[in-house]
Amino acid sequence: MARGYFDRYKNFKFDGNVKPVPFIKLDIKPTDEYIITKENTRFDILSQRYFGTATHGFLILQANPELGSLENDIKTGTRIRIPLPFNDTIIEYNQKVKDHIKYYGL
Repeated sequence: MARGYFDRYKNFKFDGNVKPVPFIKLDIKPTDEYIITKENTRFDILSQRYFGTATHGFLILQANPELGSLENDIKTGTRIRIPLPFNDTIIEYNQKVKDHIKYYGL
């Protein structure tokens, strides 16, 4: 189930610069899984385990806005949501990015 690289910045590149990437909240699905963090939980490792690639840890952060943006600040024992299935999550993310650009521009 290996995945290729996904450039989440591609829609925000303009004239050689990357515009700020907005927060995109991912909807809760009945297929999502929940885990309890252990000491030094890393999202690249969770991404590899659940998505088949280490490059999609940002999706876990998007699914858990209450965690903020720094995985090092997440306390051991925190319950986090893994948005699954992967393909549905990528489709949802891409659609919400398109909607954001449509309504708010770059």
